Amino acid sequence: MYQDLKKDDVVMIQFGHNDAAVDKPERYVNLQGYKEFLRLYVTQTRQKGAVPVLLTPVTRNYPWKDGRLGNVHGNYPQAVKEVAKELNVLLIDLQQLSIDSFSAKGQEFVTNTYFMNLPAGQYKNYPQGQKDNTHFQPEGAKEVARLVFEGMKALPQKM
Repeated sequence: MYQDLKKDDVVMIQFGHNDAAVDKPERYVNLQGYKEFLRLYVTQTRQKGAVPVLLTPVTRNYPWKDGRLGNVHGNYPQAVKEVAKELNVLLIDLQQLSIDSFSAKGQEFVTNTYFMNLPAGQYKNYPQGQKDNTHFQPEGAKEVARLVFEGMKALPQKM
C-alpha cells in the first residue's frame, strides 16, 4: 500500500484487462483516463523514493489466428509504453512476452493448462466446468510469473 512504501521498493504496475470493457461502465476507463492513472501511480511511487515498473497487460487466450495469439487489449498496451517513455519508467512488455510464450506452446496446451477452462465434474467448486480465457490456473500463473521474472532480469540495472 502507498503508505507502506519505502525508498528503493520496487512497485510493479500492471492493469488494463477491465479498463477496456466499454460494455461494463463500472470498470471502463478510456485511454486518456487509463494513462492518467498510470501517471498517478508512477508519480506517487517516485514521491516515496520507490522504483516504478510499468507492465503491459498479460494476454488473454484469444484471438488465435494461424497458430498465434493476437492483441485483445486494443491500444491499452501502447498507452503503457507511451507513459513509460514519457515519464522515463522501466517497462516490461508482458503482453508481447505472454503472446510469444503462449503461441509457442500452442492453443490447445495453453487453453487446457494455463487458463481456467475446466471440464465438468472434475472440480468440486466447478461441477458444471468453466470456460475462462482470462484467469489462470496455477500452471498459467507460474508461467506468467516466470515471464515477469525474465522481464525483470532484462531491465537496465538502474533500479
